[in-house]
Amino acid sequence: MRRSEVLTAIGKYLAEHPDELARIARNAKALKVGVPLAALRWLAARGKSRRLPQDVRVEAVPPGIRLGATLEVMGAKLRASSLVFVERVRLSPEELRFELRFKEAEIELLDESSSPLAALIRSGALDLTKLGNLIAVMPKRPAYLVEAKGDRVVVDLKRLPALSTDRAELLLRLITPIITVTGIGTESEHLDLELALFEAGFRAAIEAFRDAL
Repeated sequence: MRRSEVLTAIGKYLAEHPDELARIARNAKALKVGVPLAALRWLAARGKSRRLPQDVRVEAVPPGIRLGATLEVMGAKLRASSLVFVERVRLSPEELRFELRFKEAEIELLDESSSPLAALIRSGALDLTKLGNLIAVMPKRPAYLVEAKGDRVVVDLKRLPALSTDRAELLLRLITPIITVTGIGTESEHLDLELALFEAGFRAAIEAFRDAL
């Protein structure tokens, strides 16, 4: 995705939603960052890989967010959706850990697959109130999925290759001693991140910067 395309999309969105600038100012005063759900939908619509979820749906259900997508899992093409709540966040140079809760999960089979998963969906034997248990038995589970049990799933984004580089490591060492995320929720078509500052953390950030020089 080209930078010019992103900048053009941002400019167009702000022109169509002039009240967004006032919201940004209010959020800054309250130590909050709001991401329009329209931006998440725009990004999802540009995923071209067959491995990525398709027809992604993003909807605010305060304080949670309802996500839906068409995807292929274990040889079955299906439509899945769930209401997701971010219950806990832990950020540091070593981890970017988010604890998620899933509610009102739904799965619809879209093809005539004969895979074991398709058979389970047809039988109605899957307990969708405990989506974490299903994720836990996924083959080749991605490394960033560190825990899954019941309706709870824990992801550590630090385990993504893009966030394991030296540059990302330095950025985290500069930022996480100063600021953290205390909560994530939705409000009026926005995903809001509530922030908190650590006054004592500036020294650690300065030391990290000096070490990098």
